[in-house]
Amino acid sequence: MKSAFLSSLFFAKYNSAKLNLKATYCFSLFCKFALHIKNMEEEKVILVNEKDEQIGLMPKMEAHEKALLHRAFSVFVFNSKNQLMLQQRALTKYHSPGLWTNTCCSHQRAGESNLQAGKRRLQEEMGFTTPLKEKTSFIYKAPFDNGLTEHELDHIMVGYFEKEPNINKEEVESWKWMQLEDVKKDISEQPELYTAWFKIIFDKFYQFINITNESNS
Repeated sequence: MKSAFLSSLFFAKYNSAKLNLKATYCFSLFCKFALHIKNMEEEKVILVNEKDEQIGLMPKMEAHEKALLHRAFSVFVFNSKNQLMLQQRALTKYHSPGLWTNTCCSHQRAGESNLQAGKRRLQEEMGFTTPLKEKTSFIYKAPFDNGLTEHELDHIMVGYFEKEPNINKEEVESWKWMQLEDVKKDISEQPELYTAWFKIIFDKFYQFINITNESNS
C-alpha cells in the first residue's frame, strides 16, 4: 500500500515536472517570437517600383501587412562539389517557419548595396562571409496563412564556401549540403517542405543558379 502511494506520488511529480518543462519551452518560444516581431516593427525595408527604383522606406511588418513591393535578396552558396548549402528556417520565424530554403535571404537596408546586404546577412544567419556575385532579379508575391504577404523584388546572388557554417539558432534551425538536381527532385515530390520564393527560383530561374559549368575561382 505504501509502495503504491510512493509510486503514484513519484509519477505525479514526474508528470508535473514534464508539464513545467513544456510550459517553460513554450514561453521561451513565445518570447523569441515576440522579440522577432518587435525587431520587424523597428526595421525598415526599401519600397521600390518595378524598375527597382527606391520610392520610400517602411517598417517591415507594415510592408508585409500592406503587401507593398520592396527590395530583397536571396543568397545561394555552393562548394567545390557544386552542392548547395540549404538552411531550414527557425521555428520562431513569423512566416515559413521550419521550411527549407536557400543559404540565406533578407532585405537590404537604406544605403546598403545588394552585395553588402548579402554578406551582412550571411554573417548574421550562417556565421561566415564569402564573395558574392549578382545573377538576376525577379518580382514575386506570396500571401501567407497569417495574413501577411511577401511582395518582393528579389535579387539572386551566388557565392562559394567550403567549410561548415556556424548557424545562428535564433534564425536557422538546421542546414545541409545538397546537389541541385536532388533539391529539384525533392521540391517536386515534397513542395510543402520549401519556401515560396525558393520554389519560384527553381522553377523559373534555375539557369542562374546552376553553376555546374562555372569556375569557383
